[in-house]
Amino acid sequence: MREIFRNRIEAGQLLAEKLTRYANQPNVIVLGLPRGGVPVAFGVAKALRVPLDVFVVRKLGTPGRRELAMGAIATGGVRVLNEEVVGGLGIPMDVIDAVTAEERQELKRRELAYRGSYSEPEVSGKTVILIDDGIATGSTMRAAVRALNAQHPARSIVAVPTAAGSTYRELRSEVDELVALMTPERFYGVGEWYQDFSQTSDADVTDLLERARSYSASPNVAGPAKTGGE
Repeated sequence: MREIFRNRIEAGQLLAEKLTRYANQPNVIVLGLPRGGVPVAFGVAKALRVPLDVFVVRKLGTPGRRELAMGAIATGGVRVLNEEVVGGLGIPMDVIDAVTAEERQELKRRELAYRGSYSEPEVSGKTVILIDDGIATGSTMRAAVRALNAQHPARSIVAVPTAAGSTYRELRSEVDELVALMTPERFYGVGEWYQDFSQTSDADVTDLLERARSYSASPNVAGPAKTGGE
């Protein structure tokens, strides 16, 4: 019988074993892609004793072909465009701006729900470990990586429990380091590699971030800044 993960938390704990060189490093931050990537990221951040936050990404769907991404926006106010798609289809800037405005509202809603009064993570000059629960086609992760790299981290690392073999090979050139525990060639979906792949809710994400902040209060772990009064 093939090896599968019991749940996302266990997958994160196992993934952390491949990232031990980043443990207790003051310039390292773990970012989870909501929602399913956050439980995995929690397991990694807790094991490494480094801060955890979310990196919210919204793909900008091409009008009439929403599944085709013409770009993405992400945490930090960054927008990246797929110039091949934009140029090839002749998409005007006012259309791009309209789609961006729509997606930015949803991005803000999610960030407020997850982070509340805590400020966005500072990634410039840091080693960032970007985590999801798995990679199938890689479209969401590619958008996340491009948005993250636009914020100039010192080092960008993607770490996942499982990734389709072909996608893994394609993505390696876009990051400084790519870590995956399994890269099967036959890959029908991320969920097939988990015993428990139940949906992660907004409340689950918020709870995990709060739990992570409790250990981030340790002198050895620099937690995220909070805005406003206590």
